[in-house]
Amino acid sequence: MNAPTKRIVPAGAMALSADDRAAGYDWHALASDLDSYGSAVLKALLTPEECGAIAALYPDETYFRSHVHMARHGFGKGEYRYFRYPLPDLIDGLRTALYPHLANIADVWNERMGIEQRYPELHAEFLKQCRAQGQTRPTPLLLQYVPGDFNCLHQDIYGDLAFPLQVAILLSEPGNDFTGGEFVLTEQRPRMQSRAEVVPLRQGDAVAFAVHNRPVRGTKGSYRVNLRHGVSRIRSGLRHTLGIIFHDAR
Repeated sequence: MNAPTKRIVPAGAMALSADDRAAGYDWHALASDLDSYGSAVLKALLTPEECGAIAALYPDETYFRSHVHMARHGFGKGEYRYFRYPLPDLIDGLRTALYPHLANIADVWNERMGIEQRYPELHAEFLKQCRAQGQTRPTPLLLQYVPGDFNCLHQDIYGDLAFPLQVAILLSEPGNDFTGGEFVLTEQRPRMQSRAEVVPLRQGDAVAFAVHNRPVRGTKGSYRVNLRHGVSRIRSGLRHTLGIIFHDAR
């Protein structure tokens, strides 16, 4: 796990470090969007060149620990690969840099929902907690869709310890590389009909969203709503997405 990470873009190619990029967003506004809708968009987190470099990893099995065909498991239609440790440097840097900002939001959410769990400031410390729970397999993944593919509504929970927020980054350009394939989030509210949210993204945009549930303010305080996410049917072209999940898997 402590081996050197693999560089996937040339040295100096990143205009900003992962830390600088994460720090450049208005996290107060992002937290407000997450509170209101269960998701928030981080525009232009990656450059088109970086998106292309990550998408180009897909055929190279040396970067991945497993390969999943969704149809075999009833997950939808399409495929994805889980990265192995050490993660590529850019992906590892983003996972590390985004975590503290999201952990602050997660702590507030848990307090509002009456959940005792609080999260350490550093992602490395959280991964130690995962290992103590027997969760040692990396969860960042690269997804690939072709025409007719889709991802059923689901939740990415891989063990007893699950970080309540995750990030997906669109690596392809809608309308150019593919059509269809919208990111969809549904929210199941107590004693009410479910609500759907379609999140428009451009190449390089990231969406942060709730993994499982989030608090919603009601007349008698906050209550929990359950969320699932998926991808609508790809109409044409090729769509790649990078998923950054902050907890590891059993």
